[in-house]
Amino acid sequence: MKNIAVLIPCYNEELTIAKVISDFRKELPEAIIYVYDNNSTDNTALIAKENGAVVKFETRQGKGNVIKSMFRNIDADIYVMIDGDDTYPAEFVHKIIQPIIDDEADIVIGDRHSNGTYKDENKRPLHNFGNNLVKNLINKLFVADLKDIMSGYRAFNKKFVKNIAINSGGFEIETEMTLHTLDKKFLLKEIPIEYRDRPEGSFSKLNTFSDGIRVLKTIFWVFKDYKPLTFFTLLSFVFFLLSLIVGLPTIMEFINTSYVTKVPSAILSVGLMLISILSLFSGFILDTIVKQHRESYELNFIRWIESSRK
Repeated sequence: MKNIAVLIPCYNEELTIAKVISDFRKELPEAIIYVYDNNSTDNTALIAKENGAVVKFETRQGKGNVIKSMFRNIDADIYVMIDGDDTYPAEFVHKIIQPIIDDEADIVIGDRHSNGTYKDENKRPLHNFGNNLVKNLINKLFVADLKDIMSGYRAFNKKFVKNIAINSGGFEIETEMTLHTLDKKFLLKEIPIEYRDRPEGSFSKLNTFSDGIRVLKTIFWVFKDYKPLTFFTLLSFVFFLLSLIVGLPTIMEFINTSYVTKVPSAILSVGLMLISILSLFSGFILDTIVKQHRESYELNFIRWIESSRK
């Protein structure tokens, strides 16, 4: 029988954590349930311990930091990641882990969007807009058709967990996992699930302003780190247009009079054109580095698989 670990990162979830633990113990009695408390100021850790969970503490604030510690320290065959806010029904866990058991997927995402429950239950329209914006961007860049990029209900096999370097410290962690999956060609499967809003008295740790900043940062990060040639080509094109806009009157003046009186504009135009050229070459160089990184990752991944079989 495969060892199953249920991973619950928590910050101030005393109202819901007991129910989440109870629901998953009912569905997966053989699993070990881990609750990682992330500097909660309430009784989350105490309640989790009283309900039989293995309680650990992560002092570096942020969900990404918690998941990083979980992946590093917990050894299992199947990992189930779930939020501690009771928004994801535990009864879907069997459908989510089945592709992992059958070796049909390395990561399974609980898709909240296909059946419309997330749109109906979630009361933050700007949050929905941000999710869709990032989802559409990633699908376009990686020629994918994913329905839910940021779901917090996921299952992984050991191969995935032990071969991902987590860089994000906060709520971008789900996006980073999805990008890692697509970029490194892991097998991914989405399973439609139901979603329910937080119970009364429980509050989200997100807000509209920080959510918007997070979405913009994610879009910038996706382009720069995963598609540098696309990112720097677009940047080069912007500076090229600016250079033309600033420099065209100067060029026309020189054609007509053989003199240049707008010297500052000419200098600015040349500077913008140089930045455009440098951006384009930066894109080519970084694209080569990214390809080499993927090759190195693949070789190290093969070595890890071979060593794990011994």
